[in-house]
Amino acid sequence: MPIRIHPSILAADFLHLGDELARVADADLVHVDVMDNHFVPNLSFGMPVVERLVAGSPLPLDVHLMIEDPARWAPGYAEAGAYSVTFHAEAAGRPADVARSIRDRGARAGLAIKPGTDIEPYLEILPEVDMVLIMTVEPGFGGQSFLPETMPKLRQLRQAVDASGLDVWVQVDGGITADTVGIAAEAGANTFVAGSSVFTADNAAAQIALLRAQAAAHSHP
Repeated sequence: MPIRIHPSILAADFLHLGDELARVADADLVHVDVMDNHFVPNLSFGMPVVERLVAGSPLPLDVHLMIEDPARWAPGYAEAGAYSVTFHAEAAGRPADVARSIRDRGARAGLAIKPGTDIEPYLEILPEVDMVLIMTVEPGFGGQSFLPETMPKLRQLRQAVDASGLDVWVQVDGGITADTVGIAAEAGANTFVAGSSVFTADNAAAQIALLRAQAAAHSHP
């Protein structure tokens, strides 16, 4: 299956963001974490930054909304030009409706699941989404260590996606490095968010290539 690498600009040098984006132009999408300091205890980017990134990024945007009330806010990020908009299951009362509202505005819809959240109740809405993100750290801060205990849930998701026949991307985010990307790929992920491991590398392009190769070596056929 295709391997996708999405560098997270949460780990980039904000003072030189244009240059940082150019360093990761060999990736597939750029991951943008929107945090509201309510759903998660951190505050990051909002709509004005996303609009500028849409205009200036060499790659499409994979926007991850770690915010309350995604039904209100998610459609706007799709309208702003994000390629993919992911919202959290835990923040959405009617996740299928939120996903439809994102798709209706021309973006791919993603559903994110925190480490402690059971995936089972959400498998029935797989036809409504284009991607499911299994968080491999607690959302809110970059640079955390990968949680291997999330792998059984990832395997369960992969089995459900394969059984459905749907083209749903299986994404992981948190602690993804050259040492952990293969573990996640073996469990069924095909889309990998990597922040610190890419942006702290002297050669970001080489690091992206390494992550891609490691994932491909361990991925499902």
